[in-house]
Amino acid sequence: MSAAELSGDPVHSARRLVGARLFGRGVSATIVEVEAYGGPPDGPWPDPSAHSFRGMRPRNAVMFGPAGRLYTYRSHGIHVCANVSCGPDGVAAAVLLRAAVIDDGEPVARSRRGVVAPDHGLARGPGNLCSALGITMHDNGIDLFEQTAAVRLELADPTVAVDGPRVGVSTAADRPWRFWLPERREVSAYRRSPRAPAPGDSD
Repeated sequence: MSAAELSGDPVHSARRLVGARLFGRGVSATIVEVEAYGGPPDGPWPDPSAHSFRGMRPRNAVMFGPAGRLYTYRSHGIHVCANVSCGPDGVAAAVLLRAAVIDDGEPVARSRRGVVAPDHGLARGPGNLCSALGITMHDNGIDLFEQTAAVRLELADPTVAVDGPRVGVSTAADRPWRFWLPERREVSAYRRSPRAPAPGDSD
């Protein structure tokens, strides 16, 4: 399985990434929750919540492809978050990795977190996921399907995921573009942004 399977619309790619395995510096994990993001108004998937909505900039260039690259950014200037680029080369789209279950390397993940956390909380939430797997801002642009890369991705067979609105976005807040495996304690809690319109008043 290769990055070509992610070179399509972000919703399809998000579904494909649920259940995929992520490897980062001595820790491996299964992805259990993701969110899809589109691009600018003139693209195929306009998305005002996406970092790419206002066009390509040096900071968000990885979102414009090719597919299968790691796009990292800091949330609130603090927590590193990881995304997988997924559109055709030159077209912005990405999938945020929201939560994972640690399969191997739990002591390493726990030492990186630096806190007392339950097993299901080690990679719960985008910032915690990156911390547990040792993903940093320096990993921006990594080809996740390169076998020698410090952070790697392996797609699994398609699985059935639940969908719902994305967490914490203030625009396009009702889109069911978050996908997760049901009955997994690692999945993060849904929180609607206080700046978002009332449910049903957004797209």
